[in-house]
Amino acid sequence: MSSIITISALAKTYASGFRALKGINLDIRRGEIFALLGPNGAGKTTLINIICGLVNPSSGSVTVDGHDILRDYRAARALIGLVPQELATDMFETVWATVSFSRGINGRKANPAYIEKVLRQLSLWDKKDAKIMTLSGGMKRRVLIAKALAHEPRILFLDEPTAGVDVELRRGMWQVVREMREAGVTVILTTHYIEEAEEMADRIGVINGGEIIVVEEKAELMRKLGKKELMIRLGAPISEIPAVLANHPLSLADEGRALLYTYDARAERTGITTLLNTLRDAGLMVTDLETRQSSLEDIFVDLVRQST
Repeated sequence: MSSIITISALAKTYASGFRALKGINLDIRRGEIFALLGPNGAGKTTLINIICGLVNPSSGSVTVDGHDILRDYRAARALIGLVPQELATDMFETVWATVSFSRGINGRKANPAYIEKVLRQLSLWDKKDAKIMTLSGGMKRRVLIAKALAHEPRILFLDEPTAGVDVELRRGMWQVVREMREAGVTVILTTHYIEEAEEMADRIGVINGGEIIVVEEKAELMRKLGKKELMIRLGAPISEIPAVLANHPLSLADEGRALLYTYDARAERTGITTLLNTLRDAGLMVTDLETRQSSLEDIFVDLVRQST
């Protein structure tokens, strides 16, 4: 699959001396949903702002569908829609007016039929004549997405798109994002909701300290780095792990009523059979076994911890 955004050796150092980005190399594929994860201050927003032309890089290059963001700014910017984290829009304007204005300010001729299509897609059509100030937080965020889509961009940046949105609206917005991808729009999102990336993304990048730690297909990332846990329920609680089990990676759980065993599911030998035999020899009665795959959140925490 071809790349629609190519980032090469991108660095940003602010006047204060703070190095926000340190030689970022990244390709975003055409038509994918790419999730960029990282803790606060990792460089996510700086990276997005540079690509969108809001911040100048210190060095390196970015091309958007072949257009250099500095030498060919207008062509690059016309391809991009940005949904910022902040709910910044004219609260006294109507939904229709603010979305239509956004299309015009981005150099597109008026197209009421397209604006109607966008508002219907985002479940905003019945609110088209309502002033922004009268809308709920979730609806206001949908208006921001409508504004970003008004000029028919091929790339959409979503910076924390569901911050402050309730679970029902969040899932509705996930569906909207999938529909955008199906229509050929490339979507790049930053999020603090790990389940959001796990639910939607095709690929995931993790950034920390201004550097990309890993970029991987979501399923492959979880296969490579995800561990499994075996919860061993005991017939009677114990206060400490017996010495005979010291060589096994075990921890007490559920106030001593269970043991938690972490293992690599990809390994040729998981050690589970040996562990269960040792438990029997130690006189511990096992009443139940439960397995759990590491979530993307577990993987993310481990990656960030390893990079600091």
